[in-house]
Amino acid sequence: MKQFFLTLAGVFAGLLLFFVGLPIVFLASVIGSAKPAPTPANAVLNLDLRQALADQDSLNPLAFLNGKALSVISVVQTLHRAENDDKVKGLLVRLPEGGISPAEADELSGAIRAFRAKGKPVLAHSQGIYAQGVSTATYMLGAASGDLWMQPGAALQTTGIAASDTFLKRFFDKWQIHADYQQRYEYKNAVNPYLYSDYTPAHREAQLGWMSSVYRSEVGAAAADRKLDAEKLRTILEAGPYGAEEAQSRGLIDHVGQVEEAQDSLRAKANDGVLTDFSTYRNSAVATGSSGGSALAVIGAEGEIVTGTSKNGGLNGQSGVYSDDVAAAFRSAIADKAVKAIVFRISSPGGSDTASEQILAGVRAAKAAGKPVVVSMGTYAASGGYWISSEASEIIAQPTTLTGSIGVFGGKFAIGDALAHFGVDQKSLGVGGDFAGAYESGQPFTPAQKAKISDWMDRIYAGFVQRVATGRHIPVERVREIAKGRVWTGEQAKALGLVDQLGGFYDAVHEAKRLAHLSNQPVTLKTFPAKKSPFEVFSHAMGASTDSVRVLAASAWLLGDPGAREAMDEMARARLGPGASTVLAPTPVH
Repeated sequence: MKQFFLTLAGVFAGLLLFFVGLPIVFLASVIGSAKPAPTPANAVLNLDLRQALADQDSLNPLAFLNGKALSVISVVQTLHRAENDDKVKGLLVRLPEGGISPAEADELSGAIRAFRAKGKPVLAHSQGIYAQGVSTATYMLGAASGDLWMQPGAALQTTGIAASDTFLKRFFDKWQIHADYQQRYEYKNAVNPYLYSDYTPAHREAQLGWMSSVYRSEVGAAAADRKLDAEKLRTILEAGPYGAEEAQSRGLIDHVGQVEEAQDSLRAKANDGVLTDFSTYRNSAVATGSSGGSALAVIGAEGEIVTGTSKNGGLNGQSGVYSDDVAAAFRSAIADKAVKAIVFRISSPGGSDTASEQILAGVRAAKAAGKPVVVSMGTYAASGGYWISSEASEIIAQPTTLTGSIGVFGGKFAIGDALAHFGVDQKSLGVGGDFAGAYESGQPFTPAQKAKISDWMDRIYAGFVQRVATGRHIPVERVREIAKGRVWTGEQAKALGLVDQLGGFYDAVHEAKRLAHLSNQPVTLKTFPAKKSPFEVFSHAMGASTDSVRVLAASAWLLGDPGAREAMDEMARARLGPGASTVLAPTPVH
């Protein structure tokens, strides 16, 4: 009977492979190899930001399965190309109703302003901004367009910034759950909700500090774009919320109208422009290989930092910073003779210290090989995200990037007493010394275990501080003063010497060119590692070889549809070869 069920499971897995997995792989490959439609001679790009955005493009060709079709960097790179494309006459931006990350809004706003600076009209349309407390960034993004529309009857609820934390200590006390954690130091507040019932003075200070900095930056940027005094704009916004018509009367927006009216207005400015999907235009800008000459490597790090390799994230394109993958990307960029410098794009809240150290070793190796490394920070580059940035040649952050958090925490939840209330007795045994069972969840740490963990955390913290002192050329004692686990905005971090410049991705590109003595030369951007084919991703996920998956896919489709033979041949011709990189073409970066 056992063998029967094993056989049945095997049959089911095979059917799943043929009828679910392989059609997805085949479809993704055909879509990827399809030639995009030519750009109209008077295109008006339609950029819809109501969808979820990643910070960077996934290397997984099946990443569309997680619903994030666009990334902040892909939008910025595409707009950089479009601003110099004579076929592109304008840009329509559909704003999200909820909030957007402040640093994302900073990055996108900068790209929109650069597009406008070429004399090309931009219009932003909103169906309402409703996420109170986190929506100021959305309004700032709309203000950058220079022509902000809102749908009749919609609401503008941009009334400052707020955040909340749920404190669990009293609940834990009631059920005798022991949150046995240590922090280095008082501002490292990620575990404060487990340890306290309210904000500590340090937690409150840090939280209000970065929130005030972000709010000041957002209102200032919006005021500059709206040509208003910043304090006046702040007063008007804080007296809200407003309906669309009232927002227009107070000078917060330019027009009230449906999106079709906004489209007609923009198309008229663009000489009867043709509305063109942004992703379609973007796909027409992507080519494989290199145009020759000098290049800058672009290495990305988005998500939690962990050890190991992602194998490209399986089938769903889950993001994460895998230390083996990022270290390998640095080695490839070092070995590539065309690469003269590296732009390291980071959007990470942190993670493993050992994984961070492996990645930092790649940064050091690149610098030792004579290839400068310029970090471009996204939404955040904090804790481990700052660790991997700390020894870069230059660090560039947005004013609202959350960075720093130079600190460490560690511990466990001890739930033995809580389980005892329900008649569950958790016991443990061990050999090899007292620390062997330190992380068992039955009981809190013993005094000896706690002392060893404290020593370990002190060593990690001291190492973190030393890396920052070395990389930023700041005395160790000064680093200790501004560290303590505190989160800073990019604006605050620049004043403290933790970052060099405020700006976005292309500011990092130009700085990398300067450091590589290429300021007056065109370069191409080469992404490391290369994007893998759907076949390679699927083979990793299923534990089969790439060639085997190709054979199975070809067999399944050719037996079912003889007409698929030609599509399979075309797909094979179009597939990227091993080690190929992706660049934007044909416009080089000047």
